[in-house]
Amino acid sequence: MGLLTFSINVTLDGCVDHQEGIADDETHALFTNLLEQSGAMLWGRTTYEMMEIYWPLVASGEVDAPPALREWALKLETMPKYVVSATRSNFPWTNSHHLVGDLRTTVQELKDSTPEGVLVGSGKLATELDRLDLIDEYRFLVHPMITGHGPTLYQGGLPRTRRLELISAEPLSNGAVSMHYRRAA
Repeated sequence: MGLLTFSINVTLDGCVDHQEGIADDETHALFTNLLEQSGAMLWGRTTYEMMEIYWPLVASGEVDAPPALREWALKLETMPKYVVSATRSNFPWTNSHHLVGDLRTTVQELKDSTPEGVLVGSGKLATELDRLDLIDEYRFLVHPMITGHGPTLYQGGLPRTRRLELISAEPLSNGAVSMHYRRAA
């Protein structure tokens, strides 16, 4: 069974707005490395739609991008992508699959069939999965900024406090810190 890892960019005040944060070669290399260590991506519909309008064009060379972004796009292109959605069923991006049925059951089955692990990159979906006790690890890239706006991490709340064990904390040269946590027993 693979681990389900929630991975996201977050500012010091908890903002997870995709337009905030430092998007440089170093941060893209970090996430490309994380993709290389995983067997699949899991997104909600909103995140999938945000990603599908840009990254396939970078991967195909239709949009000019620096090498680090292109490498990320190429890895993402070949990665199996699973999408949870109640409002859309057609996901044409290469290697994309719609997860249907009971969320707990379908995500557990995905974990069981993906020994390399699954990355969750959608904040709202991660909150739902955490409520179901399905997330095993957390990989937060904490950016050195305070935005003063949302959306924020776990904005929808959790039924109880989640205790975590620190696995590693690695500062990047841009001031961000890559934090790796595992659920405490």
